[in-house]
Amino acid sequence: MSGPRTGWRRRVRRRGRARAVILAAVVFASVLPLAWTIFASVGIHPNNTSTPPTWTLAPTLDAYREVGTAERGFWDEMAASAATSAASTLVTILIAFLAAYAFVHSTMRRKALLMQGFLVLASLPVMAYAIPLEDTVRALGLHDTFAGLVLTQAAIFAPLAVYVLYGYLSEASFDFEEAARLDGASPWRTISQVVLPMNAPGVVATAIVIFVLCWNSFLAPLVVTTSRVRTIPLAMSDFFTVDRELEWPSAAAALVVTLLPLAAVVALSHRTLRRFLLGRFDIS
Repeated sequence: MSGPRTGWRRRVRRRGRARAVILAAVVFASVLPLAWTIFASVGIHPNNTSTPPTWTLAPTLDAYREVGTAERGFWDEMAASAATSAASTLVTILIAFLAAYAFVHSTMRRKALLMQGFLVLASLPVMAYAIPLEDTVRALGLHDTFAGLVLTQAAIFAPLAVYVLYGYLSEASFDFEEAARLDGASPWRTISQVVLPMNAPGVVATAIVIFVLCWNSFLAPLVVTTSRVRTIPLAMSDFFTVDRELEWPSAAAALVVTLLPLAAVVALSHRTLRRFLLGRFDIS
């Protein structure tokens, strides 16, 4: 019996080593662009004007000083991104939570199949929504406004939030809801004081993901805003315009600064994000 067991253990070890190598390669490929950006932001970057190319190895924080002082409106754009992302997340989660709760308690057949339709909507490229959303925002008189951008981003990311929150709510026990109803609690009180606290970890994890998606959203602000509301992705695109000479250290420093809020959010909530699961139910 020792022979088969030894062979099985060796196969397990080889598979473990293979997974470790693949994981290390994936992590390296993912971290390499970020490391290059950080190095470039402090002045460590290749000098392509010389032959053969050389490296500039003189670390400096001048690029960060330039972003903080010379780039007009940069901090206003950071504040606009934070405000619109937070507001869009709040509206998205509120609408999606109520919609998911209604679907969970609905008596319609094939509800889970309907949720797959929401996943399909969430998978569509934003370009598919661009023209109708832009027309709708203009018709409402909200073009290039804070409210128009918030509602646009909420419309784009609500299908994903509905799909995810439906999965959490469908697995929750209904016993506490029934007890609250028997005690005379109103539907709103049952939702706010029973259902929401029970599913708070999943709701918070979903909200964090939606916030990150809103922060990184580029096409929605590009379509429904012009000059009065400018977010960080639009500001970053200015570094790559034709009429501006591209300065990699400045662009890299600006990118690093814009990534810091997201890094802080993810670092502070990494345990909560473990609860985020895209699919938690079967089609029935």
